[in-house]
Amino acid sequence: MAIATAKNWPIYQLDVNNAYLHGHIEEDLYMLPPEGYDKAQPGQVCKLIKSIYGLKQTGRMWNKELTQCLTQCGFKQSPFNHCLFTRIKEGRFLTLLVYVDDILIAGQSEEDITEIKSHLDKAFTIKDLGYVKYFLGLQIARSETGLFLHQKKYLLDILQETGCMQAKLSDNPLPQGLKLDNTTGPLLTEPDKYRRLIGKLLYLGVTRPDISYATQHLSQFMQQPRQPHWNAALHVLRYLKSCPTRGLFFPAQNDLKLQAFSDADWASCPMTRKSLTGFCIFLGPSLISWKTKKQSTVSKSSAEAEYRSMALTVCELKWITYLMKEFHADPQLPIPLHCDNQAAQHIAANPIFHERTKHPDIDCHIVREQITRGLISTVHVPSRQQIANLFTKPLGAAQFQTLLSKMGFPKN
Repeated sequence: MAIATAKNWPIYQLDVNNAYLHGHIEEDLYMLPPEGYDKAQPGQVCKLIKSIYGLKQTGRMWNKELTQCLTQCGFKQSPFNHCLFTRIKEGRFLTLLVYVDDILIAGQSEEDITEIKSHLDKAFTIKDLGYVKYFLGLQIARSETGLFLHQKKYLLDILQETGCMQAKLSDNPLPQGLKLDNTTGPLLTEPDKYRRLIGKLLYLGVTRPDISYATQHLSQFMQQPRQPHWNAALHVLRYLKSCPTRGLFFPAQNDLKLQAFSDADWASCPMTRKSLTGFCIFLGPSLISWKTKKQSTVSKSSAEAEYRSMALTVCELKWITYLMKEFHADPQLPIPLHCDNQAAQHIAANPIFHERTKHPDIDCHIVREQITRGLISTVHVPSRQQIANLFTKPLGAAQFQTLLSKMGFPKN
């Protein structure tokens, strides 16, 4: 969406009617005659030629059928994201993104878009929903200045369901310095209520990077949630209620230059002493990727934790550069990777074996390799200006709002 907005491409939404009934069955499958069908003789069964709802093969067969149809139209399936299809015909670019039976289509030519709509309608029967406005719970508003992506309706439904419509407001998702564990407090009598809420908050995070740390922290306690965990989840809802319309904005004026911020909170997990990785990636002024993730191994120093965080960020940057090439928007190299730990930057730049470089896994040294190849260049940023801090720890309201504004989110 960020690239389509920058290139002024129209974005349309399609829905395939009865998608799962279009797939052809490759195995021999039989079913009892359905009620009301009186042509079958006693003891006879029906052999399935096409898929029906309820079969394990149905989703795969539908995807195969759609892929074959698009391939016949000249589309190429991306090896980096199998839901993405692209086509160049007479110099005109067209792209199509699929989520089961919901389709987004964008490109340079309205005629090409109309042609593909017609072809898909003949093959499967589609519902043309026009310019994209509401897609998988995401509300999309577009103007001459850019595209705004948010989930206000979805959030209000969560607040209504949990009874938080009249709750007091909060300025940050979690109290500053909060560290939860899996032993403090009584167990919840209704753990499913907590699990449903966290699942919804995770999906809300599609457009709300400001709750990334909170949802990662709270999702660790899904198996045996306790009262402090529920109280913290309600605190997140109080924060969300204070800014329900916040979302992602992709401006029409965009130079499409990538830059990334990477950070780590060393040994921050009180249960495992593992560190936390946080990163965010911008395409011009547009925030397009972010993550909060616990590292898989225990780091022996803060430099090692930061280095592992940089490695994960580099992997994400490589994937994004591959996708940009699919859109014929070649990234400008090297991509600046901002880090506030100078020791980690020295490890990345200097191929010297010493005590600090013994422990990182071989795959971590992808950072050094990509610096050598010119994909990235490390840039030191002061800790107070490190935007990725927002993804690694619960901050005070003032610092949280300051970093949020640096990411392009205005105060409500």
